Amino acid sequence: MDRIPFGIAQLDTIINGGAPPGSVVLLAGEAGAGAREFLYTSAVMNALPEAAPDLFDLNYGSHAADARPPEGIHYVSFTGARNELEREFERAISADLVEPTLPHIDFEDLSGSYFEMSAVPRSWYAGERERITDLGSRDNRRGVLEALGDYLDDNAAGNLVLIDSLSDLAAAPGDRLDWGEIAMIVKGLRRAARSWGGLILLLVDKDSVGETDFGMLMGSADGTFVFEWAAGGNELDRTMVVQEFRGVLPEIEAENIVRFETEIGDGGFDISDIRKIR
Repeated sequence: MDRIPFGIAQLDTIINGGAPPGSVVLLAGEAGAGAREFLYTSAVMNALPEAAPDLFDLNYGSHAADARPPEGIHYVSFTGARNELEREFERAISADLVEPTLPHIDFEDLSGSYFEMSAVPRSWYAGERERITDLGSRDNRRGVLEALGDYLDDNAAGNLVLIDSLSDLAAAPGDRLDWGEIAMIVKGLRRAARSWGGLILLLVDKDSVGETDFGMLMGSADGTFVFEWAAGGNELDRTMVVQEFRGVLPEIEAENIVRFETEIGDGGFDISDIRKIR
């Protein structure tokens, strides 16, 4: 069975190359615990084989026999502009790795659809002042969900799609979605992803979701990676726990793995140690 790499070498090795095609995976993190860096690293490392093969071999190695890289990488943001995201990539990962990959990552900025039903001045997100004649036409503009759906229909097939983030979607001014509705959207996305055959990663701020709502989100996705801070000696360590992953979790449990200790270095998100059941 083909796998699509996450781009995190040690994780991909453990799960036979990556995620099954058609998977929708939640990256749920506490602030600064690594979920966002995982997302950035996944984009960069999956673009690197085409952008700079030598750097890919040096920083990742080689793909597993059953793994195939995605045909394209699409980073969807509801609030961030491309130049802002590029700077964030370079703060999280060495510029030597990021710079050659940027032309190979499609950044889709949905801030126009996201903010147009809000009181935010147009000049703040679209670089232009709102005219008085625009005020009456706001109700006729398409919402952010329609814009997202159109983009995924056109670009998700066979590709890696990174969506930043469900927490922004929950706060969208025009759609007023609650977490139950977002869980239903994720469930529909999972159904569509089966035919698209790519890999979709959904970022979510865990602190913004209650336990019951988070349980609904987990039940709607194929997999859930939780990024947390944990006490380790006299310091706090970043950790990642695979709480659910249909068809993949048994491979992790077979290795008696309960928690991944992680770190963020020049190569982005990485696994530094694996805690096993003693």
